[in-house]
Formats: sequence, structure tokens, C-alpha cells
Amino acid sequence: MINRSKKIVNLLKKKKLKLSFAESCTGGLLSSAITSVSGSSKVFNLGLVTYSNQSKNSILQISKKIIRMHGAVSYETCLSMVKNLSKIGKTEVSVSITGIAGPKGGSRKKPVGLVYIGIKRGNKTLVKKYLLKNKGRLYIQKTAVNKSLDLILSFIK
Repeated sequence: MINRSKKIVNLLKKKKLKLSFAESCTGGLLSSAITSVSGSSKVFNLGLVTYSNQSKNSILQISKKIIRMHGAVSYETCLSMVKNLSKIGKTEVSVSITGIAGPKGGSRKKPVGLVYIGIKRGNKTLVKKYLLKNKGRLYIQKTAVNKSLDLILSFIK
């Protein structure tokens, strides 16, 4: 994780890009992975942990209708999170994560381990859906962070 984080920070510095995150199920672990790198303050602008639906609505301006219709863990919510974050954070690269880390909270339709990661750079936006193995809450959170780091690297290379 630390090597990827270092690579990301160095690439962002080189390309003069700033980064911001809106995290839900990872609870700040992605922000921590980046800020653990010395010099990350030059590229890391903002990290929000919008864990509740209320904070997604009030801070990230996700409409209550989207959350009501699709749920907090959905493609639509993740997409709104990343798009609105890019406006709030005023950064070139924005990442959003929403998911079900467990051990409770899953359903047949949305099982524990379901994670959506959104990334936006300029006009290019991507939301990826992952169904991670249910090997415990921390495993799901750390795996989501690693998937996010990989996605960031592929977007900024």
C-alpha cells in the first residue's frame, strides 16, 4: 500500500495535480494511505468521510431522491459523490467510495463486500463495482483502499 501511495504522490507532484476523497465504508483509510507519505500535503487537498446518508446529502449535496431510489451503496450515489466532490474539492483528481463493509448491513441484492469506487479526472469519470470476499470488515476496507489506489494510478499515469 505504501509503495503505491508514494508512487501516486510523486506522480501527482510531477504532473502538478491535486487530489480529494469522499469516503464512506473505508472511514478515512484512503486519506490515511496518502497522508502517510511525506510531502503529500503538496497534492492532497481534501478528505471527507461522509458515512451517513445525512452527510452525503448535506456535505456532498447528493439528492435525497437518489439515495431513496438507489440506496447509499449504488452506482448512482457513488457517481454523484465523485462529481460533487470535484466541485467542492476543486481538485483535478477526485475519488469516492461507498460500500458495505459488514459484518451486518448486507442483503441478497446488496451483499457485504459490495463496493463502488468512483474516480474523476477532468472530463473523464469512471465508477467501478466490486464484490469483495466477505473476509471481515477490515479486509473489505483495506481491499477497497487498494483497489482505489490502483484506480488512481491508472488514471494519472
